[in-house]
Amino acid sequence: MRNINLRYVDEEYDDNGVITKYKLKYPENYNFGYDVVDDIASNEPDRLAMVWCNPEGVEKRFTFGDISRLSNKTANYFKSIGIKKGDAVLVILKRHYQFWYVSVALHKIGAIMVPATFMLTKRDIEYRVQSASIKAAICTDEGGVCDSIDASEGIPSLEIKMIVNHPKDGWRYFDDEMESYPDKFERVDTKATEPMLMYFSSGTSGYPKMVLHDHLYSLAHLFTAKHWQNVDPEGIHFTIADTGWGKAVWGKLYGQWLMESAVFVYDFEKFDADDIMDIITKYRITSLCCPPTMFRMFFNAGVDKHDLSSLKYCCIAGEALNPDIFYNWEKSTGLKLMEGFGQTETTCTICNVPGMTPKPGSMGRPSPQYNVMIADPNGERCPPGQTGEILIEYNDPKPPGIMMEYYRNEEKTKAAIHDGWFHTGDVAWMDEDGYYWFVGRVDDVIKSSGYKISPFEIESVLVTHPAVLECAITGIPDPVRGQIVKATVVLRDGYEPSEELKKELQNFVKRETAPYKYPRALEFTKELPKTVNGKIMRSAIRKGDEKHE
Repeated sequence: MRNINLRYVDEEYDDNGVITKYKLKYPENYNFGYDVVDDIASNEPDRLAMVWCNPEGVEKRFTFGDISRLSNKTANYFKSIGIKKGDAVLVILKRHYQFWYVSVALHKIGAIMVPATFMLTKRDIEYRVQSASIKAAICTDEGGVCDSIDASEGIPSLEIKMIVNHPKDGWRYFDDEMESYPDKFERVDTKATEPMLMYFSSGTSGYPKMVLHDHLYSLAHLFTAKHWQNVDPEGIHFTIADTGWGKAVWGKLYGQWLMESAVFVYDFEKFDADDIMDIITKYRITSLCCPPTMFRMFFNAGVDKHDLSSLKYCCIAGEALNPDIFYNWEKSTGLKLMEGFGQTETTCTICNVPGMTPKPGSMGRPSPQYNVMIADPNGERCPPGQTGEILIEYNDPKPPGIMMEYYRNEEKTKAAIHDGWFHTGDVAWMDEDGYYWFVGRVDDVIKSSGYKISPFEIESVLVTHPAVLECAITGIPDPVRGQIVKATVVLRDGYEPSEELKKELQNFVKRETAPYKYPRALEFTKELPKTVNGKIMRSAIRKGDEKHE
């Protein structure tokens, strides 16, 4: 092993082995596909890059040589059908193994990869294709996503449709067509600061924002894997995440391969704690990253029934950690859960790293990759114990790993990036030891089972039901999911509250938008609390819910 990561970073550590200084270095034309994947493949073609399996018992192993070869064939194929540098490509591939070499191929071309969940509905797809001028889509047909695309209207930019795993009328069969193309690909001139990746991120006002990242975003995740996840180059890392969400590239691609480590992918449909622990045992997983909810489910299933001795490190992110889970996991496995924090707009910005003693419930301390502070509404640094917004210094040139902009939305970009800082919209406080403690969102975004859910998206669907006059969507605490979605509904004249109508509205949202967004709690009311300007006061609804807990 050559430690390719050392080429890209200067580091310093304190006497306890804790990382204290961290600065990336890179060529102007850095590209993850050529400079990481192809570099490893040319020197160690047989080094394991990925182990993929599914519940049916199918298993595939890919070396870096395989990923390099398959991504070259894919890049040649994409280029032949008209995909070029700067084109936006929608990628909906769940946990299918094609995602990994499709991603690398798009990076090599210089196209902009736009990952998305397979749970998108026709409405969701139309918005995304129109907003980002999506030129091509490569999809799984599981969940009916291809039918949703075929039924969509007003998306003339979508010229190319590809499907994986089986053919479908009207769609190019990627697996079959790609195979006939050469496995050598001439390098395309890309710059480290040019666009590479874009995610749709839910907010609370308007539709999801388009978060645009450059090629340096991949390199900035070296810290994520090396220091937060403590990935073993000779081990195998398992992050539980669907490729439609940012967490996938946090834990299943960029940093792990920069560390020359193998990633593990389990292409399952429904999370089953016993099944996952059996997988950890069978494949001798060395590091694991997933939300605290899943660790809670492991305990409910019975951790002691499984041999988890291969695990050397465990990380959590996405929601608050209850101390009982922390202590019980340590008691059962000897491992501390190392919490981390970041956003779709960033890489790992606050975390616990090797050498630190984690405090249960704390996100840890700021990464030395960034200058982070907690600020009051005037932009002044908060003293320990005072709550404020988490800010990340954002100068010219911007720090690697922080978004370029909210694509095609100058107003929201300026609201988030100003006065030399990126405003995360997350609220926290710092203790005397420099550990950060998460409080909540400045806005109203709901976090349920690791998903970020926009109230506006659900409200915009629910009000189209003939019985609904107006509604408000909020999140309420839930011991399993962190939060669940609650709908507070005002009915139109002629409709009366009932259990039957409640179920009808819940099922309506399930049909019209992604199922994970539907309101598990629904309350009828005569009127909604509003400001003098007519704006719905979700905070008042939340306070009312707290009084009745």
